Amino acid sequence: MSALPDLFGQPDPDGCPVLVVAPHPDDEILGVGGTMARLARAGHNVHVAVVTSGQPPRFDAAQIATVRAEAAAAHGQLGIAQTHWLDFPAAELAEHPHGALNAGLGDLIRTMDPHTVFAPHPGDIHMDHQLTFLSTLVASRPHQARYPTTILAYETLSETNWNAPYLTPPFVPNVFIDITDTLEDKLAAFACFASQVRAAPHERSIESLRALATLRGATVHRAAAEGFVLVRAVL
Repeated sequence: MSALPDLFGQPDPDGCPVLVVAPHPDDEILGVGGTMARLARAGHNVHVAVVTSGQPPRFDAAQIATVRAEAAAAHGQLGIAQTHWLDFPAAELAEHPHGALNAGLGDLIRTMDPHTVFAPHPGDIHMDHQLTFLSTLVASRPHQARYPTTILAYETLSETNWNAPYLTPPFVPNVFIDITDTLEDKLAAFACFASQVRAAPHERSIESLRALATLRGATVHRAAAEGFVLVRAVL
């Protein structure tokens, strides 16, 4: 028996979706873009929950509108069924009541009833990522009548790899999803985030995303892949 459910088989008959939890808009593309496109092609309803959004005065109205429009274009490129904006303050989750984040994600997961959840890695340098991971686990606790049976942590370039070696949890992928056929969709989706894309050799560049996909793919003898850490799988 496989250690992981077949995510790319026939969609569940009860319509349970897949949920990708992103601390900030574009994190979901960086970490799960190719996988989301592949899942959508396979007939799954893929949802994205963007936990934070810019808040004045740190971000002005024009910046906020630009990023939301970029996210809409990127998600359209990948075939995302729905985007959920939770609207917690970006870069300020540590100052916000943690119980509110638990409740926000909990309400969404209970309403959606996803079978699979992708969350940011707990070792990411950004506190928003760490707190989002913890709240995703709280919201997905298995004592509930129904809960996500598969949870995977994804990597985010310029966050996951900037942690403190040996002092914070390292990202060591043990699940690799072949995105050979959807890599270009991922790169096109990231290009939609014009306000976030940087020139190479910056990690948030098209070239760096392609290089990482090539590296993860070569690890398992594929042309391109995304790597994940399996947090839980209930079979």
